[in-house]
Amino acid sequence: MRNVAEKKDMVAPAVYVGPQVQKRKAKATEDMTKPSIKELREITSQLKLMNDLDTEPSIYKIPKVGGMPASMLGKSTLNKVEPTNDETVFDIDSKHKDPRMCSVYAAELYNNLRVTELKWRPSVDYMKTVQRDITQEMRGILIDWLVEVREEYRLESETLYLTVSLIDRYLSKMYIEKQKLQLLGITCMLIASKYEDICAPRVEDFCFITDGTYTKKEVLDMEREVLDVLSFHLSVPTVQKFLRRFILAAQSSYKVPVVELEYLANYLSELTLTEYSFLKFRPSLVAASAVYLAKWTLDQIEHPWNPTLQHYTKYKASDLKETVMALQDMQLNNAARLQAIRQKYRQTKYKSVATLTSQKPVKPLSDMTS
Repeated sequence: MRNVAEKKDMVAPAVYVGPQVQKRKAKATEDMTKPSIKELREITSQLKLMNDLDTEPSIYKIPKVGGMPASMLGKSTLNKVEPTNDETVFDIDSKHKDPRMCSVYAAELYNNLRVTELKWRPSVDYMKTVQRDITQEMRGILIDWLVEVREEYRLESETLYLTVSLIDRYLSKMYIEKQKLQLLGITCMLIASKYEDICAPRVEDFCFITDGTYTKKEVLDMEREVLDVLSFHLSVPTVQKFLRRFILAAQSSYKVPVVELEYLANYLSELTLTEYSFLKFRPSLVAASAVYLAKWTLDQIEHPWNPTLQHYTKYKASDLKETVMALQDMQLNNAARLQAIRQKYRQTKYKSVATLTSQKPVKPLSDMTS
C-alpha cells in the first residue's frame, strides 16, 4: 500500500437558591434537553438508513450554465422524475442528515478536490521520460493482478484506486527495474489499505500472495522509499472520489435508484485503471465520462447529460467527447488481454454489467454541445 506543582481548586462561595428558583431552572433545563434528544434520534435513524436516495430529491433553480438545449431532455424509458424545465437542477444534498455525508460542506469539499487533482497528478509520459525497463503493458498486467488481490482480501474499492495512484506517482519520479515492479505494486497496496481499510492485510499476507518472491524486509524497505519519494502525501483525489458524487447526481432524476447505473459506472471507471493512456485525463473528467457512458448504455433514447449533471460535474457534454469515445472503445473491446475487471463485473452480484454494451454508438457527437 505512522513534577508540576499541585494547585488548590478555587471554590466559589455557596449561594442559597429557593425552591421556586430550583423548579424554574429544572424546567428550563428540561426544555433545553428535549430538542437535543429529538435531534439525536433523527440523526440516529438516518445513520440506520444509510441511503437517502429512496426519497425524491428537492429541486432548485440556478441560472443557465452553458445553456443546455431542451432537446437533450427527451422522455426516458426509466422511472424519471420529470424536471419542470431545462434550467431545473436537483439538490442532491438537501435530504442528507447523516453527518458523515458532510452535506453542508459537500460543495466546498468537491471544489477543493477539483483544485488538488491538478496538483497531485502523475506524469502523463513517465514511460518515456523516466522508465526504461518497464512498459505500458507491464503496468497494465500489474494492475490487472492487483484487481484480483483486492478481491482476494476484500479491500475497499478506493484502496485499488489509491494503489494505482501511488504506483503512477512513484514511477513518475523514480526509475525502477522490472524485477521490482510487482514489489512496488504490493507495497503501494499495503500503504493504501492502511489508509482506506479498517483491517488492512499484514505484510506477510502480501508476501504470501507473491508466492514468497519478496521478503518482509524488502516490502518494508520499499514502503519507506515510496513514502519518502511521495513526501507522505497520500490523500489525493481519485476517480472514485468524484464518481460517488456524480452517481448521486445522476440518480437524482430517478424515482428509485438504478443499481445497474452505479455498477456500470464503477465498471467503466475501473477499466481505465489498467490503461496508461488515461493518465492524460483528469480523474473528475474520467468519472463524469463513466457516468455519461453508463447512462447511454442503459438508455439510448434520452440524452445522457442534463443540467443537474452539468452543474455538479462542472463539465458540459462537449467537454466529455474525447474521454467518452476512448472509454467506449474499451467497453466494446471484449478481446482485451486483461480480463480481471471484466470477469469481476460479469458476476450476478454486480448485475453482470460487464456484458452490457450500447447497440448504438454514443449519441451523435455533434449533439455534444453546450
